[in-house]
Amino acid sequence: MENFFQTILGFVDTYFVSKLGLIQVSAVGVTNAILAIYFALFMALGVAANVYIANFIGAQKIEKARHIAQQSIIVTIVIGLITGIITIFFAEPLLKLMGIDNNVLDAGVTYFRIVAIPSVFMALMFVLSAILRGAGDTKSPMKTSIVINIVNAVLDYVLIFGFWFIPEMGIIGAASATVLARVLGTFILFGFIQKNTSLTFKKEYWKVDSVHLKELFILGTPAAGERLIMRAGQIVYFGFVVALGTNVFAAHQIAGNIEVFSYMIGFGFATAATILVGQQVGAGRFDDAKTYAKLCMYLAIGSMTVFGILLFSLGGSAGSLFTEDKAVIENIGTALKVSGVFQPFLAVVLILTGAFQGANNTKFPMYLTGIGMWAIRTLLVYVLGVQLEWGLLGVWIAIGLDIAFRAVVLTVQFHRDKWIVVKVEPEEDPESHCHPQTTKESMSGCVNNY
Repeated sequence: MENFFQTILGFVDTYFVSKLGLIQVSAVGVTNAILAIYFALFMALGVAANVYIANFIGAQKIEKARHIAQQSIIVTIVIGLITGIITIFFAEPLLKLMGIDNNVLDAGVTYFRIVAIPSVFMALMFVLSAILRGAGDTKSPMKTSIVINIVNAVLDYVLIFGFWFIPEMGIIGAASATVLARVLGTFILFGFIQKNTSLTFKKEYWKVDSVHLKELFILGTPAAGERLIMRAGQIVYFGFVVALGTNVFAAHQIAGNIEVFSYMIGFGFATAATILVGQQVGAGRFDDAKTYAKLCMYLAIGSMTVFGILLFSLGGSAGSLFTEDKAVIENIGTALKVSGVFQPFLAVVLILTGAFQGANNTKFPMYLTGIGMWAIRTLLVYVLGVQLEWGLLGVWIAIGLDIAFRAVVLTVQFHRDKWIVVKVEPEEDPESHCHPQTTKESMSGCVNNY
């Protein structure tokens, strides 16, 4: 439900912005491609905090969970401020990398600066939600999403088109609405954390702790690497799509905003997989961890297959909500038909990635994403979409083939039991001969102390 409302937020933004024109839709789309790099960093911190907190709570180490939660907030604020400073000085050069037209660039720079300079709130929303989910509280982030969606929708309408004494602000209004909603969401999430008995802040835990920071970076760096590899590749192939024309890119962006509803299902079960696997691994119950991962995967495959059928059948009709341009609507329908076919594979990728991360294994998904994104997706987008002139059909087939490849490899690794990484603290178990980091297969006779 949280992912549903997060998706609605992006859907509402795109819907209102589409009423301004396809140039504005493209501007927001290109900006979001750059912002996705910021998201990668924030989400990686969220993954690390989520997994460690779930592990510690599973091992009944509440104070460690509380401590690392506060340390993750410190790191988040610092990184959020840094990305904001980067935006101030490099907004235009970053967007120029996408090769967009000047009319799209002007709107994009404006939107980018308003949304990303205060990116500390964006960062905090990712990590605070992850902290709550790691403690098993998925309801509070959901409630927060509902509130900020209502606020964002109202502010979108008022600030974009004007109301009463408030002037029409266009794309500036869309950006401002997003920022105000995120600021509100941040304060609400802080309130929920303070009410959670496992996470309530302690003054002494605000002191920078190098041990916990190192732990966050060890687990978070591969997760960040995976997302950065994905986003860097996305920027490259977005450039190929932009080269196909502004209208084609607008169709690609709109199709993505419709398809993302399937991600809400996948990310929901992936979140469950990360939390439940993390808690079971923390408690040393590896068979239960695998059972939970399987159940999440089966539920996601079933749900997303049904959604894939809807995308295949009704995708073109959904595109007409955003534009009256027949060529754009046709492109949207084509993209969503391809997306519908690959939904079961996407379910496997999302859930097993979440399960691997819950099992402290963030490196394997990173390596696999690098191969899939660069050796398959980006290469085939250029070959099929540009060289063979298949247009948006070629682009989305390339995306689907990358997803299918990663789904197969993750499944094989999962069934070979090569997916759990157990971390122990040798100083707490001087009799143990376990290494600080080892796989499940080599843990015979070892005690999971972490």
